[in-house]
Amino acid sequence: MTTGQGAKPALMMVGAMLMIGIVDSYIVLLSQYIGLWQFHAARSSVGLPLILLVAGLGFATLRMKRPWWVLARSVALGLSMLCYFGALGIMPVAEALAGQFTHPLFVLLLTMCLTGQRVGPLRALATLAGFGGVLMVLQPDPADFDPMILLPILGGFFYAVSAMLTRYRCVEESTLVLLFGVFAVLGLMGGIGLLIADDPQGDFLSRGWVWPMGPAGWVVMLQALGSLVAVYCIIRSYQIGEPSRMAVFEYSVMIFGPLYAWAVFGQGLNLWQIGGIAVIAGAGIVIALLPVRGVGHLS
Repeated sequence: MTTGQGAKPALMMVGAMLMIGIVDSYIVLLSQYIGLWQFHAARSSVGLPLILLVAGLGFATLRMKRPWWVLARSVALGLSMLCYFGALGIMPVAEALAGQFTHPLFVLLLTMCLTGQRVGPLRALATLAGFGGVLMVLQPDPADFDPMILLPILGGFFYAVSAMLTRYRCVEESTLVLLFGVFAVLGLMGGIGLLIADDPQGDFLSRGWVWPMGPAGWVVMLQALGSLVAVYCIIRSYQIGEPSRMAVFEYSVMIFGPLYAWAVFGQGLNLWQIGGIAVIAGAGIVIALLPVRGVGHLS
């Protein structure tokens, strides 16, 4: 791979993380007007026609090679996004990102369990350090434990499952197919959630349909357009770049997200949380760059 070829996916990944850091920060505004389920249903209603338009113009194909595995990946990633965006609506951006970015730790554990690959002491230490970093950011209180702080960590687990499925089962699928799959599943999940959540006065996780959406309408549009471009760039950068190197650049969102949320919405961080973010990023970079012992595969 030439220097130019290596720079292109890296720039795509950093650009995607910058976009995600910005648009995801606005969930704190959106959560004041509509709920999680309406957000996903509305966002998919904007995003899916745009994906179909791109496919219809002949820029890419929506023909799946392994539809059941695409569905499994889409469900896993959809569950991850439900947890992550649910967390964004009830906690600061930095805390939601900290939980979500436990996914390299889960990828490592899943790789060990499913492929039989061995982990060296430095990777094991990095895994423990990363978990410690998450605790530094979330700062759970044993005397008053709120199970909701586990929501973004659960999102990190499902993200890891989707990453494993992408690598081992969906590597030959087109970028647009994978993008369409997750938007379709999230739209369906949002619709099902709206059938269950019928209280327009509920909190972000339980609120039903609200109309008119008020300022949330433009946030949904911003999210749909921004996430379409960002997720496309993420998928594409992993396809044309070295995955371990791309994972390192993905951690730039741990800077962009909290920084933008602080500048625009006044979401501050204490020294422990700043240190925790640094530990999580450092642990993830170590896990991504160090080789795993043994050659395993999913049968």
